[in-house]
Amino acid sequence: MFLVPVFWFLSGTIAAPSLTAEQMNLGVDWLSKFGYLPPPDPVTGQLQTKDALTKAIKAMQKYGGLKETGELDEETLVLMKTPRCSLPDLSQSESPLRRRRRALPSQTKWSKRHLSWRIRTFPKESHLLGRDTVRALMYYALKVWSDIAPLDFHEVAGNQADIQIDFTKADHNDGYPFDGPGGTVAHAFYPGDRVTAGDSHFDDDEAWTFRSPDSFGMDLFAVAVHEFGHAIGLAHASAMASIMRPYYQGPVGDPLKYSLPYEDKVRVWQLYGVRDSVSHTIQPEISHGTDPPILLDLPENRSTILLVHDAPKRCNTHFDAMAQIRGEAFFFKGIYFWRLTREKQLVSLHPVHLHRFWKGLPDSLDSVDAVYERPGDHKIVFFKGLNYWVFKDNNVEEGYPRPISDFGLPMEGVDAAFVWPHNDKTYFFKGDQYWRYDDYLHRMDLGYPKDSVLWKGIPAQLDDAMRWSDGASYFFKGAEYWRVRGSDMEVEAGYPRPIGKDWLLCVDMLSNSPTLEANGTETHLRGQHRASHAGSNYEVCSCTSDSAAPLWPRVSLPPFGLLVSLWIFPVALSAPP
Repeated sequence: MFLVPVFWFLSGTIAAPSLTAEQMNLGVDWLSKFGYLPPPDPVTGQLQTKDALTKAIKAMQKYGGLKETGELDEETLVLMKTPRCSLPDLSQSESPLRRRRRALPSQTKWSKRHLSWRIRTFPKESHLLGRDTVRALMYYALKVWSDIAPLDFHEVAGNQADIQIDFTKADHNDGYPFDGPGGTVAHAFYPGDRVTAGDSHFDDDEAWTFRSPDSFGMDLFAVAVHEFGHAIGLAHASAMASIMRPYYQGPVGDPLKYSLPYEDKVRVWQLYGVRDSVSHTIQPEISHGTDPPILLDLPENRSTILLVHDAPKRCNTHFDAMAQIRGEAFFFKGIYFWRLTREKQLVSLHPVHLHRFWKGLPDSLDSVDAVYERPGDHKIVFFKGLNYWVFKDNNVEEGYPRPISDFGLPMEGVDAAFVWPHNDKTYFFKGDQYWRYDDYLHRMDLGYPKDSVLWKGIPAQLDDAMRWSDGASYFFKGAEYWRVRGSDMEVEAGYPRPIGKDWLLCVDMLSNSPTLEANGTETHLRGQHRASHAGSNYEVCSCTSDSAAPLWPRVSLPPFGLLVSLWIFPVALSAPP
């Protein structure tokens, strides 16, 4: 077979005269990298046959939806420069040439249906999105697939996970090196017996974005949906509308509403079948696997409403309402709230504006009476006076507010609302009485209200109550709180305790504390806590060693992430009180 040097062949036969030798060689390298050409022959060097090059270029053009000229024309070179997935496009049987550098495996799938995932490394510039947002985007990108196929994904905190997610750069020892901004942006490994099966890697040299104009960078959600398609066994597709098309196509829309193109649905159904009771055209509302995280707005959007001088101070106030939402604790005061991770770490030392986060509450609302996360569908319910609102994530649903008489509650409103982990029933408190409500049957249980003295040690006229991830229930009034363990109805010994000290990092309430540095009405512990900036551009408290120098404020430190709650609420087997 007659062989010719590739640069001479391209310049003299099929390439436009305006192409440089560098462009020609880059074109051939690209064809080899993505499976259209075999790698350079170690004996003859970088030589290809005329027929092989023509076939490879035509195959690439056909797959990319271009006119099959067999030439490295301008349109073809533009597509080659488009950011894309690192994996090859064609299976070995589909390749125009038999000898390839790397062959795609035959179609594989997971033998199990419950898959764990974890983010092992976050983007170095994670403050652009915030680690909580990165984690939420991964959750919803996986949910796209589990909504229609019988797969369940759950995040784990340990070292072992079926799908390990990394943000890394350049050559990271997996055979698919990244190449800086643009070019290859991510890849994932197919299911199988390999250690890397399911692992998904994102190029940390990219500017990862979310809900931003396309020119700002790579939409992380769109790329993650594509890569997780590989992680569950799908290869690339040539269809222009497919999420599995290898080329980056820009943002695909709201993660809370996004639905896969029909072709991608069919392909995953062929692998795993259709999820029970799921329509082929309608996406289910209830998530599977774990509590869905709240997907926040972009940091730059969050900063549009500035804190005012009369914002409450967390260390010298009582609170209107408290709630566990998606595994995190929310403390509400007036039109502001503080937010804590599951480890009770403050997301921000400053409060967040209520209306900026919870979209749809009336502007005239100046406080809330009680808040709880509804069991079953994980929607969030707000109470104020005689009305209540239901939120899906942080957006109010249509048709609200509605009267609290829907629950069969008294017309005086409620003081507190929480779901008891012991029986998954919702308890409402008002004055010295309480009610028990079944959110699954949507009705008040018979025999209520009852006298709140049945909860031994709990004060009357609570500010609010909430369940927590340790299985206990917490009751709040004034500056103090009470803890009730598990299925008990009696306060533990040693309570009440101060809310500020135990929950809100109010170190001025500590006795025998080290040297303190005052800052207005708040006090900051020297040498034990420092501030960094999370994706919201607010300070975040994270613990350091006692020998650390006092840093306040500090803007260059990387933020810690917010953990998505993995707590599964227990259901009691015995009859509840």
